Formats: sequence, C-alpha cells, structure tokens
Amino acid sequence: MTTPLSILNLATIDSGSSASQALQESIELAELGEDLGFKRHWFAEHHGMPSIATSSPEILISHVAQRTESMRIGSGGIMLPNHTPIQVAERFHTLESLYPGRIDLGIGRAPGSNSATMRAVRPYDSSNYPDQLQELKALSRGDFAEGHPFSGVSVMPDDVDLPPIWLLSSSGGTAKLAGKLGVGYSFATHFSPSPVKPAIDKYLEHFEPSERFSEPHVILAVSALCAPSDQEAQFLAGSLDLSHVRRMRGDLSPLPSPQEAAEYDYSIVEKQAVQKNRDQHFIGEPEAVREELEDLVKRTGADELMVTCLTHGQDNRTRSFELLADAFGM
Repeated sequence: MTTPLSILNLATIDSGSSASQALQESIELAELGEDLGFKRHWFAEHHGMPSIATSSPEILISHVAQRTESMRIGSGGIMLPNHTPIQVAERFHTLESLYPGRIDLGIGRAPGSNSATMRAVRPYDSSNYPDQLQELKALSRGDFAEGHPFSGVSVMPDDVDLPPIWLLSSSGGTAKLAGKLGVGYSFATHFSPSPVKPAIDKYLEHFEPSERFSEPHVILAVSALCAPSDQEAQFLAGSLDLSHVRRMRGDLSPLPSPQEAAEYDYSIVEKQAVQKNRDQHFIGEPEAVREELEDLVKRTGADELMVTCLTHGQDNRTRSFELLADAFGM
C-alpha cells in the first residue's frame, strides 16, 4: 500500500478536560504525526462548539509549522464565507512566506458553527462561494482588470503566492468547481453519508491542469480508531456512539468517556442511529482497519487518506495513530 496517510485534527475536547488542554494535545499529536511519517496535518475550522477547540486554524498552523520540520501543515479547512477573501489571502501569503513549501490551504463553504454563532461571525454568505474563490485567487495574483475596484490592491507579503488550494466537500456539490479551477479535492467521508465515488468521478472529469496541480489529487477524510484488540476498539468507540446521540439532540458537549457511554441507556431509536453512524467509521484491530481502508482506496481511486480519530483520551488517540502507521508500514 503506497497511499499516503495524513491527519485531520479537530482538537477534540474530552469530558473532564478543557479546550486549552485539547490544543496542547493537538500540538503533541502533530509532532508525533511527523515522527510517524504522516504527510500532512490539517486543522478544521469550527466556532462555538464546546467539543472542538479549532476556532483559529491559521494560528494553530503557524504554531505547529514552527514545531515541525517537513510535514505539510494546513487547513481542513478555512470556511471561506466566514471571512473576506483578502483576509484569507493575507494570512496564507504570510504563512507561505514564513514556512515556504509546507502550507496547504483547504477551503470549505459550510459555516462550521450553529445559527447563533453564525450571526456573531457575521460575514457568512455561501451563495456567492465561487465568486469568493475567484476573488481570493485574483487578489493573490493581483490580476484584476484595470478599472476594477480592487485593481490597485496588493496582498502582502507580495513576493509569494497562495499555497496549494484544496476544495473540501461533503456532498459532491463542489467537485466540478474544484476540477475546473485545477485545485485539489478533499471529501469528508468521516461524517458525510453521501456517496463519494460520483463526486470523485465528476472532479476527475472536469479537471483542468494548473500551475499548482498538473494532475488531479483526491484526499479522503476518514474516521479510524485502532486498538490492540477489536474488543477494546469497540469499547473505546462508545464515545462516538454517545456523542452522536447527543448531537442528534443538539447537545455539543465535550466528548464523553467510553465509561459514560457504557453506562448510558440507549433507546431503540438511538441504537439504530448509533449503528448507522458506525458505518461511517473504521474501528478495530490495526490490520482489519488497514484492509478496510485499502479497500476504500481501491473502490474510489483516492490518492491519499486523511485520518481523524474521535476517541476519548490523548493516550488512546496517539496509540491509534501509532498502530495505524505501523499497520501501513510507515
């Protein structure tokens, strides 16, 4: 298996812990990821969620890039409608200048928050997402036509370009756009029930080579949890189960422990929802998880897997990544 593995970091906040602790642990995970041979480490953007601490991925990217040497560090992603394009251009020009050749700009269109927080964020408007992308690229290149209101705008630092852009998707709606723009494409199989193969096929069908991407590149984001035994992995996955049930009720509290999940009395409806949600995760012994992930790559033609591990406890998370890396011979 030669498919590269990367890490998607949500800085998950565990019950009994804190957001500050989650951020420190996310930095430790990035350092471990580089030692293990993971190709990239991306931070998501979420706002107002008591279970996720990655509200400022740009800051985390800069900090982790300083603490690592070779792994690519990026956003998975920046939710563009939450920002003005010039803000994103300036921040990622700055990151590219500070850490040349190591930054990725993953971009999404979802709010990454609840409705009340969206109102606090204010800029969010996804209706003109394609135009925002074009504005971002034009600002970076400084190639607005003469007479355009932004024709005299300079994005500083002006001696670098934007890092490679990746469009994030959970439904396939941006697959054609990603292809026509000649950028990378990442699909969120870790939470999306939408079929991934049609989206990838659409991206490949419409791909036009660009300066950054001479060929198409597909990253699949997956949720994987490994433990020395399947029994232990299934027990640890209880945190996923109870968290999913709580989210169904609008409860975004920190990730429960597997002990909390084991003591919870699930209703029949909740058990059915849990089982359906489990289908989107890869859980078990390392070799079994590896085989399932290899099969996913074969079925979809993906170029890379980006793994997130949603389990309670830093020791359980780091061990899962270590076991997965070993199973893949990294």
